[in-house]
Amino acid sequence: MEDQVLLQRLLSLREEVLRESEEYLRAWGYPGPKLNNLAHYLALRRHDLRELQVELAWRGLSSLGRCESRVLPNLDAVIATLGATLGLGFPAPTKEEFFAGDIALSQNGQTLFGKAPSHRQVRIMVTLPTEAATDPGFLSRLLAQGMDLARINLAHDQRPVWERMLLHLRQAEAGMGRACPVQMDLAGPKIRTGAVLTPPSRKKVFAGDRIRLTPGPPRPDPRVPFQVEVVPPEVLAHLREGSRVWIDDAKIAARVVQVEASGVLVEVETVKPSGKRLREEKGLNFPDTDLHIPPLTERDIEDLKFVAQNAQLVGYSFVQRPEEVRLLLDELDRIGAPPGLGVVLKVETRLAVRNLPALIAAAVDRRPVGVMIARGDLAAELGWLRLGEIQEELLWICEAAHAPLIWATQVLENLVKEGTPSRAELSDAALAARAECVMVNKGPYVAEAVALLDQFLTRMQAHQHKKTSRLRPLYSWQ
Repeated sequence: MEDQVLLQRLLSLREEVLRESEEYLRAWGYPGPKLNNLAHYLALRRHDLRELQVELAWRGLSSLGRCESRVLPNLDAVIATLGATLGLGFPAPTKEEFFAGDIALSQNGQTLFGKAPSHRQVRIMVTLPTEAATDPGFLSRLLAQGMDLARINLAHDQRPVWERMLLHLRQAEAGMGRACPVQMDLAGPKIRTGAVLTPPSRKKVFAGDRIRLTPGPPRPDPRVPFQVEVVPPEVLAHLREGSRVWIDDAKIAARVVQVEASGVLVEVETVKPSGKRLREEKGLNFPDTDLHIPPLTERDIEDLKFVAQNAQLVGYSFVQRPEEVRLLLDELDRIGAPPGLGVVLKVETRLAVRNLPALIAAAVDRRPVGVMIARGDLAAELGWLRLGEIQEELLWICEAAHAPLIWATQVLENLVKEGTPSRAELSDAALAARAECVMVNKGPYVAEAVALLDQFLTRMQAHQHKKTSRLRPLYSWQ
């Protein structure tokens, strides 16, 4: 491709990005400018740029593969450089203009999560176990190992336990001489298995078995010995023949074969060869079905008062639509929540992934906003194969929106639970270093996991920032 042709293609691409980005801004009902770059990025990624990337790379020009935080400045820099080789003058961005998006993301991270520690940029969040309420020294040990934020999941324990957690955290903060912001996650609607009925002779289900999902406690039926109550029961009204149903974090994968008056009949398609027991209080996922269940329950509304008084961040579980974001924001305004109380949008469903730009747009002008990738729920919703792509794409979208991101679920899980990390989860932690915050779940070795993650993230930032290699000198072969 000749230089003049390449230049014209870049100029045409820039015009298309500007024109197409207006479609996104109109759809969000958001005039900008905070989300202009996100709209530019989405417009850019509508195009197949693979051939263009090759042409730019062999000319030694900056590719577009790292432009998430600065779409137009990146395009303008490439256009100006290529134009100069042809004797044509195009305006180039200043250094300040080029890196303005990176600065905005860093500032938004500090607003949402507090100041990063001096030795690393990525914060570490820890989900607090009940032990944090019973052992006053537990949180001091976590802070000493590198915890930057504490997370309290309001789906577990009760208010007296949360209050003791907070008391011990304040004592630990005073002893360590540093602040530790708190995120409280609303429980949201729990879609779970209720009562379970199995035949006396066989407790496990295998591929080919049929299970009746019932709106109330199951009744014995010799034709369908496996039955499971669904809570809340209104979920069943949305299921159709052919819809997938995943039980217990997709450990049992089934599909609807018949909708009956007494419930919904599903057939198990995938389960481990040794079978799987049906149990109460296990998660249910319906990846093909829009359930239309409001994410803000009456309990959540009551808990919000406690959150507003005691937390710096509220995690919004199961949010999927812009109007649901506005519902939470209106409720926070109604109860007089501090304006600095940040909102973390938890991406847990297929619909939340699709609507993420609109979810961010609904909140960006009203409160500090961030995103959490709830990878456990997403894996159940999307499947393991798709999750690998989506977690990457969510990183890119959040960087383009200058929205701080929390990388969550199963980070160093083997270390947290067993005391020894696997090689695979260390590679996963390397990917997590591209987020603004990494969340570690509770377990007997959580302090050891935080200590390792603190060192690991510190080492990784010398090599990598987002998708850009820093090219620190290599010492292994010297």
